[in-house]
Amino acid sequence: MSDLTPNPTPAGHNPADLRAEIDALIAQGTFDLASRRLAELWRRDSASGTASFVTSRLDELREKTRDNLALTKFKLAILRSFTVEPIVPLLRAEAFAYGIDLEVHVGDFNTYVQDILDGQSSLYRFAPNAVVLAVRTGQAAPELWCDFADLAPEAAQQAAERVVRSYEQWIGAFRKQSQAALIIHSLERPSSPSLGILDGQSDAGQSGLIRQINRELRRIAAGFHGTYGLDYDALVARHGSEHWHDERKWLTARLPIAAGYLLQMAREWMRFIVPLSGRTAKVLVVDLDNTLWGGIIGEDGMGGIKVGLEYPGAAHQALQRALLDLSRKGILLAICSKNNLDDAMEALENHPGMLVRAKHFAALRINWTDKVQNLREIAQELNVGIDALAFLDDNPFEREQVRAALPEITVIDLPKDPLEYASAVRNCAAFERLTLSAEDQQRTEMYAAQKQRSGAEQSFQSKEDFFRFLEQEAELEPVSDVTLARVAQLTQKTNQFNLTTRRYTEPQIAEMAKQPEWHIFSIRVRDRFGDHGLVGVAIAHDEGEQCEVDTFLLSCRVIGRTVETALLAHLAESAAQRGRKRLVGWFLPTKKNAPARDFYPQHGFERQETNGAGSLWTLDLKSSTLRCPDWIKLKVNDRS
Repeated sequence: MSDLTPNPTPAGHNPADLRAEIDALIAQGTFDLASRRLAELWRRDSASGTASFVTSRLDELREKTRDNLALTKFKLAILRSFTVEPIVPLLRAEAFAYGIDLEVHVGDFNTYVQDILDGQSSLYRFAPNAVVLAVRTGQAAPELWCDFADLAPEAAQQAAERVVRSYEQWIGAFRKQSQAALIIHSLERPSSPSLGILDGQSDAGQSGLIRQINRELRRIAAGFHGTYGLDYDALVARHGSEHWHDERKWLTARLPIAAGYLLQMAREWMRFIVPLSGRTAKVLVVDLDNTLWGGIIGEDGMGGIKVGLEYPGAAHQALQRALLDLSRKGILLAICSKNNLDDAMEALENHPGMLVRAKHFAALRINWTDKVQNLREIAQELNVGIDALAFLDDNPFEREQVRAALPEITVIDLPKDPLEYASAVRNCAAFERLTLSAEDQQRTEMYAAQKQRSGAEQSFQSKEDFFRFLEQEAELEPVSDVTLARVAQLTQKTNQFNLTTRRYTEPQIAEMAKQPEWHIFSIRVRDRFGDHGLVGVAIAHDEGEQCEVDTFLLSCRVIGRTVETALLAHLAESAAQRGRKRLVGWFLPTKKNAPARDFYPQHGFERQETNGAGSLWTLDLKSSTLRCPDWIKLKVNDRS
């Protein structure tokens, strides 16, 4: 998806024309453009028939390109107590739109317990990256669902406790066999409880006991790394229980979800798959006029733009609330607007209806320059890849222009009604996070401090003088329960300074940490301007006389500050102390990790081997002069 389209696709390009064009492009061998048109078709027509077309052409493209599409591969297994097969094409098409090549394994109907308990089952042979456990209340707790009115209170409570114990046993058994992420559906409450309004008078009622089970499922999930709860009960409630269900389909085909809501189920799964596959956006770049506020500031003035508690300004204020919520999750905000700077800044700083202010934005491009160029500059300023950006603009022409020139960007299609803008942002899976670290919550403040650093750097004659001025302190320690989630998160989303770009889940890292030959370190950095947080990870393992670096990565915030040298020096020193003679490591090039290309040779490593995947480098630990820079105060916390 890297070739550029000369002009944006016309707004009237209908699905039938797109299908014909896609087939023609595939026949011509223009595979990259065919792939982009396929994604456009799905955006314009997200129906079951289109999903079948998209998945069939995707399989054809994969075969013709020898599996060389610019997509992230991901394997999902679905264990279920109801029919999910009609959802799978919708799910694969939706994943494709997020740049994910999704392979799906569906377990046999109602065999989820056997699949989990049998270490030789097709589930484990499939070796998934993630597993969905989708069990209806009627199968997990039949007494509570069907026979509740006949149960004595003690028997009903015992039934609830039995369900909780069963889930705990299943999850424990799964964790012994697999390090894949596990996504567990909560149990749905009945839309019409057995005892009518009496049910709502007691926590021991039918709904109350199912809520109790769901609370316990959340507790159990929190006790296992890489285990997450999908609130299926809330999903059904959002769309309306009586609309969501199709009783006829359930009785005839064991498909309880009405046809019109199958895509919503797929999209709910995608809210987990996107962050697990690392296809998230790190920055949301927003337009101003008729997006952040109603009206045009240059024409309507401060008093004429619409943003506030009353309609229509309330729609734009709701969008701003959604933006602030994203910021709390560590997603940076930026502005890209064709406007007069002074007019826009006056509205941002002084309009009484504004919830977001200039301080909430990590980068500003308010000018008359082409938005494509501005987006490139924003990515460069924030030191992130173009693919880390998402773009929000009410103008369809601007959106299509960005898609054509920068197809890596996540472009959010806004509906015509501004009342739906906030939902469009909240429902975008690229903004989902499965864990929230201290670094995430402080990211905007960290980038503000980074601007101060960049400004200070300009006043120094040499880099060494600047490094000494920074007064950097680094704290290095083995991975622990406290840092495990952040370490896994960094392996999943760090692209630029990442020597091998290997992705790991929390269970995988926890399992490696148990092995005495594996060594996993994290590094935190602070300086006179503030705390960068946990910004680096190194994973290595001993094998004979050498120690091999499996993973070495650093957040873009501290690249070039010699923190990477301090981390590598500790790897070398600790390996030598364990009696290893050589430190070796692969550099596996990707489209994004060019900043790490010369890291090993710059630190005295010699090339040992080159193949189609990358190059292997080695450092003689006996003769190495690799040391931590003296302008970094390094503290090593050894937990052994």
